[in-house]
Amino acid sequence: MQPSTALNQAFEGSREWSVERLWLADATDTAALGQRLAQELAGAGPGGLWQPPILLLCGGLGAGKTCLVQGLAGELGINETITSPTFALAQHYQGQGSAGPTALVHLDLYRLELAAAADDLFAQEEEEAAALGALLAVEWPERLGFWPQGAWQVELQLEGEGRLALITRPQEGSPGGPPGPGVAAGPQ
Repeated sequence: MQPSTALNQAFEGSREWSVERLWLADATDTAALGQRLAQELAGAGPGGLWQPPILLLCGGLGAGKTCLVQGLAGELGINETITSPTFALAQHYQGQGSAGPTALVHLDLYRLELAAAADDLFAQEEEEAAALGALLAVEWPERLGFWPQGAWQVELQLEGEGRLALITRPQEGSPGGPPGPGVAAGPQ
């Protein structure tokens, strides 16, 4: 039996990675997870120093990646409609949060089949996100030829009427980026 809400959670982890598993019953739960992640990512820098975070979103078509980004944007005070940038590849959003101006760069690598092209676009958008002080949310990071260091990862898996979310948080001082999609804990 699955837990009934996203608030029912179990934690696993290793010395280097913290993994959280959540059952999300519907799109409302998925957007709520996005809101919670936006709050957590606001203070995600090492040693309390804020740096623009990177959130890698893994999962098949229709798994809820864009819905999660809509929740992120809502928490960041972004009032624009958030859609998947599958054809545009990247969208930039500005908002107004309780602590001041906010920004979100939403990148979708689905249409890029060559890792080199995905890597180039990622580098360009990472630079832009850093200049804006923006959260960088990346759909289909599996297209990259590498995993960004210090990035958070959310893997969404459709299960029955809902979805399972696996959230991987890098621990302070851990080497490399997240372990990659489908890996529950620890670097490969």
